[in-house]
Amino acid sequence: MKNRQALPALLLVILFTMPFAAYAEQQPEMIAEKMAIKLTRGVTNVFTSIAELPKQTVLTVREMGTPGYVIGPLKGVGMTLYRGFIGLTETVFFLVPQPGYYDPMIEPTYVWEGWEPKRETSVILPAADENK
Repeated sequence: MKNRQALPALLLVILFTMPFAAYAEQQPEMIAEKMAIKLTRGVTNVFTSIAELPKQTVLTVREMGTPGYVIGPLKGVGMTLYRGFIGLTETVFFLVPQPGYYDPMIEPTYVWEGWEPKRETSVILPAADENK
């Protein structure tokens, strides 16, 4: 007798929770779009990784001055290898939703982003007047 009462209750629970479970899953079109973006991002980073050489030189000279002409190209070589490796990884594993559901593995996402000079975040307070 108890089985007959439990079955309708179970069916009602399934009936009312099913629509919410369906909304939790993403549409296949959205998943395919995110995969395509990850693949495109990876291929782009592989082919444009060489632009890290002049980018790091310019940024380092801007930040450090004359020593940046030596340090910048060294950073550029390292970043070229790193961006190329990350791009290759994203290209090979574009079907895998990692990290963070197809999020970029490197910041900035593309080599042409991040050329702006660093902003000064600390506020310079005026000197306190000692005559007060």
